[in-house]
Amino acid sequence: MGYQHRGHEYLAERRTYAQGVPLTDRQDYIAAMINNLAYCLTVEKLAGITVPERGEYLRVIISELTRIHSHLFGLGAFFLDAGTFITPFLYKFREREKIMDLFDMLCGQRLNHNFMRIGGMSHDVPEGFLSALKRLSKTLPGFIEEYDDLMAENEILLARIKGVGILSREQAINASASGPVLRGSNVKWDLRRNRPYSIYDRFDFDIPVGKNGDTYDRYRIRIEEMKQSLRIIEQALGDLPPGPVSAKVPMLVKPPPGEAYCSVETPRGELGYYMVSDGSLKPYRMHIRAPSMINLTALRDMIIGWKVADVFVIFGSIDIVMNEVDR
Repeated sequence: MGYQHRGHEYLAERRTYAQGVPLTDRQDYIAAMINNLAYCLTVEKLAGITVPERGEYLRVIISELTRIHSHLFGLGAFFLDAGTFITPFLYKFREREKIMDLFDMLCGQRLNHNFMRIGGMSHDVPEGFLSALKRLSKTLPGFIEEYDDLMAENEILLARIKGVGILSREQAINASASGPVLRGSNVKWDLRRNRPYSIYDRFDFDIPVGKNGDTYDRYRIRIEEMKQSLRIIEQALGDLPPGPVSAKVPMLVKPPPGEAYCSVETPRGELGYYMVSDGSLKPYRMHIRAPSMINLTALRDMIIGWKVADVFVIFGSIDIVMNEVDR
């Protein structure tokens, strides 16, 4: 830690609120647009900005697409760490590529996706996006089952991950872990359900949890979460209203003096932004609660008593992004 430090918090304090949005998607670049959302929610809370209904629905759809996109990447990399060579990794990249195509339609980027803005979205979805998303949502469940069939009963993989790297419920809570690392330790905590933001309280979905807190449970959580994300996307597509996607917000947002904290459930856990306004055009202070950083602190408890070869698998099951660790 410390070798990739970007100084994002310091940089944000020297830019206008709108100029801070692109900094966020460079922290967790695998889940870029959920990072955009956390930042925008905090500024909107400070400034008292209300997002239009269509903008809220699109935020949920894109956030859940991002979650699937991130879990596909994370699981593929995890299987590489477990010694499965390249086949499962490329299988997951196959569907991830289709989501990347959708993101490319939205914002013209295949990395550092940036589509959300303070007050809503930068623009409405382009023609053909919703139909392409509906087609993908119909085929993805079968592919998720295919990944599971490929790996879930592989005796070599199970020997390497079952019962390995156990993080107890108490240890996970004491470490302030979140996301699949926390839920893998049998703690049913998900901000989308326990502290709803945006319009997540309107959707029906389950919160999968593990039993033993081992590397296997953390893998299972991500498989099940992709299925739940698809449930949310299908509900949001069915209820997507017409209308504007963004509130009328001045280019130079100037919140009144005060402070705010907002957090969202990213693929890695609770991402929070704490922001202080002094009434100027820039944040007086900003601090990021990075889930990759917090979850990484639990690594010591997971690896005690295991062999060096097990460390790679245990570390891979945390699914960190180093840029987010150092911010």
